[in-house]
Amino acid sequence: MRKLFFTLILLSVTIAGRAQNTYYPPISQTAFWDTLSPGSQGWCKDSINSLYQYLSKENSKAFILLVDGKIVLEKYFGTFTKDSSWYWASAGKTLTSFLIGKAREEGKLLLTDKTSDYLGSGWSNLTPAQEDAITIRNQITMTSGLDDGVPDNHCTLKSCLIYKADPGTRWAYHNAPYTLLDKVIETATGSTMNLYTQQSLSSKTGINGLWFKSGYNNVFASKARNFARWGLLAQNGFKWDGLQLVDTGFARQSVNTSQTLNLSYGYLWWLNGKKSFMVPTLQTVFPGNFIPNAPADMFAAIGKNGQIASISPSRKIVWIRMGDVPSGQLGEVPFLLADKVWSRINTLACNNTAARGLKPKQTAIFPNPAVDRLYVPSAGQYSVLEITGKMVQTTHTDANNGIDVSHLKPGVYLLSGANATYRFVKQP
Repeated sequence: MRKLFFTLILLSVTIAGRAQNTYYPPISQTAFWDTLSPGSQGWCKDSINSLYQYLSKENSKAFILLVDGKIVLEKYFGTFTKDSSWYWASAGKTLTSFLIGKAREEGKLLLTDKTSDYLGSGWSNLTPAQEDAITIRNQITMTSGLDDGVPDNHCTLKSCLIYKADPGTRWAYHNAPYTLLDKVIETATGSTMNLYTQQSLSSKTGINGLWFKSGYNNVFASKARNFARWGLLAQNGFKWDGLQLVDTGFARQSVNTSQTLNLSYGYLWWLNGKKSFMVPTLQTVFPGNFIPNAPADMFAAIGKNGQIASISPSRKIVWIRMGDVPSGQLGEVPFLLADKVWSRINTLACNNTAARGLKPKQTAIFPNPAVDRLYVPSAGQYSVLEITGKMVQTTHTDANNGIDVSHLKPGVYLLSGANATYRFVKQP
């Protein structure tokens, strides 16, 4: 019995030690942030340079990769520096989700509350009964039922907020209902977005930044390292150096499927490793992961023009990218850029088969962008669709798993097969 007692004590100490392995940088922006050398991860200089060359070609401004919270890679491009600020675009939706969770924890709102409780009646072009059916949960899960097909789905004017379906019955990436969460938060807390962010987040983590108006949108901007801090916080269940910043139930649900329509969407977070996914502007449900080259447990904050914080707890990796619009990227959520960065991270190791010039197991289409032909992992029938969802053709692979795309006009397309859907760019 005594031996068992000491064994349990040793085991508990070991587990506690492992739980505390994650490093958290000091809150002060001027303090030193611990680093790890790429060599400590077994990563090759040539592979790192290849990653940086790709990021530079794709109009990046900043890239940071953390392992266990420590900086392993950090690169700035052009005149951008670690002291420069940049907008998060829709990646900031995840920050809004956190603030909703914090206000809920403080008893200032419930997810089941009617949106009209905070915006007042008549905030939309719906009937009173239709309007009262929309809840905060619908807003943070993109299931408001409002019509995202209006000329400007960022528009928060009453005339733009039109009934399309009953709340909870239709998933659509609609910015206006999301943006209205700002007023929900401010009404519920009696505080501004900037002040509530400072009180709930910045003062405890050093994640400093500023919300500012851009058209109808309220956009968050920060330095690249603060974006990386946000990824680190999310990776660890929204706990910062032992301090739980939002209750664990909400934290877990934020990065898990939030409704049954788009399995790859949480509380304004994108989720990998699900059986299917949906994309902005389409009502099509695509099979497979939305980022095929990323780990199954990866979840991400993704915004227009490639503002990305990508997190994999199993790999203990957080990486962020800030920048201008990458080539071939259209729409609000540039999945292709995230997938290509992960494909290069997967080949950083010096003992990687690709690094040795051997052919790795193919898990994605190539080449991408393509000019004449695409090659796919599995033989079979594939459908080629425009990014809008319009069918272009149905075709079969040849003997080499190739598909002829020479006749397609330049642009971004979807290639859908029995087991996966891919995005590819057709070049002239």
